Amino acid sequence: MRVFSQSLKLMGNNFTISVVADNESFAQENINLAIAEIRRIEQLFTTYNNNSQTNLINQNAGIKPIVVDKEVFDLIERSIGISKITQGAFDISYGSIDKSLWNFDKTMTSLPSAEQAKKMVYLINYNNILLDKEDCSVFLKEKGMRIGFGGIGKGYAAEMAKNILIKNNVVSGIINASGDLTTWGVQPNGKPWTIGIANPDLPAAAFSYIEISNKAVATSGNYEKFIMIDGKKYSHTIDPKTGLPISGIKSVTIISSNAEFADAMATPIAIMGIKAGLYLIDQIPDLYCIIIDDNNKIYTSKNINLK
Repeated sequence: MRVFSQSLKLMGNNFTISVVADNESFAQENINLAIAEIRRIEQLFTTYNNNSQTNLINQNAGIKPIVVDKEVFDLIERSIGISKITQGAFDISYGSIDKSLWNFDKTMTSLPSAEQAKKMVYLINYNNILLDKEDCSVFLKEKGMRIGFGGIGKGYAAEMAKNILIKNNVVSGIINASGDLTTWGVQPNGKPWTIGIANPDLPAAAFSYIEISNKAVATSGNYEKFIMIDGKKYSHTIDPKTGLPISGIKSVTIISSNAEFADAMATPIAIMGIKAGLYLIDQIPDLYCIIIDDNNKIYTSKNINLK
C-alpha cells in the first residue's frame, strides 16, 4: 500500500487528492472520480458562471424565487442553520459586499467610515433568504442581495468527494482544499494521519501536531491576507454585522468529523472572538478549536490534545 497524490486547481483553490492504494491505476481512477465530483459541485455553486444556479438566485433577488436542485437547496438550508448558531457571524448573503468597500491589496491606507461600512452590509441578512421546501425554491428578498458559498463550498466539495471514494472502496485518503482537509482511514504504515498546526508567523513551520484520522480540519488565518493601517493589523475577515475587518486573532483552526461544518465554522469563530467562539465550540459535540491571537497566545477548546 502506498499514497498516490494529484494536485490541481479546482474552485479557485489548490486541491490535493491523496489515496492509499495497492496500484496506480486504481488510485488514478479514483482520483479522477473525486476531481469530477468537485468540478460538478463547482458548476452548481460558482458565481463566475452566469448560468449557475447560484447566479440565477442572485440575478432574481427582489424579483422572484428560483427553483433549484435539492442539493443546492439543502446546502443553503444548512448554511442558514449555521448562521443561526453563530448569531449571523456566518452568512452566505455576504456576497453584496463588493470590492469597492474592501480591497485587500496593500494600497488601502484607511478604513472605510463606520457609516459607509454599515451602508454596505445592510443587504447581508440570512433571514432574508426565503426557502420554500414545497417547490424547492430560493428567494432573496431584497434587490441587490447576493449569496456566495466561499465560506462552506470547499468543505462541502471535499466531503462529497470523500464519500464517493469511500463508496468505491478506497480505504484511506486525504482531500486537501487549500489547507481545509478531510481524512479517512490510516497511513500505509498503519499510523493515524496527523497534521501540523502552522505557526502564524512562519506558516511553513508547525508548532504542534494533532491526530486527525477520520476528521476534517479547516483554518481561517489572517497571515495570508491582511492590511496594516496605523500600525494595526486588519484581517481580510469582515464582520458581516459591521462591515469592518476583525483584528486581534491570527488564526482559528477547527476540527470536526465533517469538512463542510469545519470549513463553515472557522471564519465565524474568528468574528465572534475568543471567549464567545470557544464557548460556542464547547456546546457542540465533536467540534474542537485552536485559536491563536495576535500575541501568539494559544487558546483551545475543551478536550483537545495538542502533541
